[in-house]
Amino acid sequence: MVVGLSARSPYRRQQHRPRSVFPSPEPRSRAELVSQLAVACLGAGVITSLAVAQGQNPLTALGITLFSAVAAVMAGQLL
Repeated sequence: MVVGLSARSPYRRQQHRPRSVFPSPEPRSRAELVSQLAVACLGAGVITSLAVAQGQNPLTALGITLFSAVAAVMAGQLL
């Protein structure tokens, strides 16, 4: 009988891999990103429609809405 190191031996050398501080997020589906963007645009659009009613340029309001929606989705992806 040959004595060797078994798979459960405490003397078996461990393979150490460096761990990342932040786990890599799983990629999100395109449909999920589109739905998040739509909800963010609706939320931002409510506020900017009030601004348009008070006299703001509609193109400026649309730009603000799109920028804030994209920023909200990006922040949601990072968190």
